Amino acid sequence: MHGEYKVPGGKLVVLDVEVDQTDSDAILRDVQLSGDFFLEPDSALTRMRDALEGAPADMSAAQAAQRVSEALQPSDNLLGITPEGVGIALRRALGKALSWDDIDFDVIHGPVVPPMVNVAMDETLAQDVAEGRRKPFMRIWEWDDPAVVIGSFQSYANELWQDGIDKYGITVCRRITGGGAMFMEAGNCVTYSLVVPTALVDGLSFAQSYEFLDQWVMEALEKVGVKARYVPLNDIASEEGKIGGAAQKRFANGYMVHHVTMSYDIDAAKMLEVIRIGKEKIHDKGTRSAVKRVDPMRSQTGMAREDIIDAFLGHFRDKYHATDGEITQHDIEIAENRCRTKFATHEWTYRLP
Repeated sequence: MHGEYKVPGGKLVVLDVEVDQTDSDAILRDVQLSGDFFLEPDSALTRMRDALEGAPADMSAAQAAQRVSEALQPSDNLLGITPEGVGIALRRALGKALSWDDIDFDVIHGPVVPPMVNVAMDETLAQDVAEGRRKPFMRIWEWDDPAVVIGSFQSYANELWQDGIDKYGITVCRRITGGGAMFMEAGNCVTYSLVVPTALVDGLSFAQSYEFLDQWVMEALEKVGVKARYVPLNDIASEEGKIGGAAQKRFANGYMVHHVTMSYDIDAAKMLEVIRIGKEKIHDKGTRSAVKRVDPMRSQTGMAREDIIDAFLGHFRDKYHATDGEITQHDIEIAENRCRTKFATHEWTYRLP
């Protein structure tokens, strides 16, 4: 059994192992740990390997990492390898965790639908994936109406200015994920949803999973000329300030949705009439009181939004060997029905008044 894990910012960790099955237990044997990492002294590798030899095969990545950690000595130096990385490589070897290469992806662009329908599709399409009607996918949203999409746990009254909502005819949608409010007008930002098995992030903490799932878009941003970095827990930022943020929802069916919204060219003055944002948060988003627009991707790339999206789609397609998928009219109708029964209801929108 063979498993590999690339430590973020580190090196490749490779683990080969066999499993001995007894009447009541399954234990690890012939554990081999390798990779292009660095460590001193050499004996540390032996101790890390021996910590897993004879261990229960059903232990979690965290339990494996703890065993490896306890085998290390204060004088050991590890570079590019972590106990957590060893635990994840082990789980992948045992088939309990997945890597990107284990997943057959679709990549989808659009279609143009109201923002609330996009919000609903984060739920309905994830159900389709879990029930085998659709492959895991990355989908870039398109929309035609102005909206504010608030986080699942945000208070309507605390986050929004009702006068601004009424003035600009903005629809308020509450999504299924946590996080902050998104001010969405047609063409003002780039939003994508990623639906994957939760086994892809097995062994990672919630904080680690955010950066892990967005590694591809950090690479894509670099390709279009944006020097971005991840700011824990869930922000993507550049030298000019915040670009966007991520949010997740993990379902009991073994799948999850992870989505990101990044600013392309936002009317900051209008946004402040709609969303209650303090001055400190505005600074954090990369703008100043005299600035009228938040445009980190437009200003840093000089590219049209459509060209940036094409670059994102191409990078994901090439990196993960994804095929082009589509949203059918039937998919849209199911999402529209979910809007009527859930997302457009007073009970859902104002569940935290």
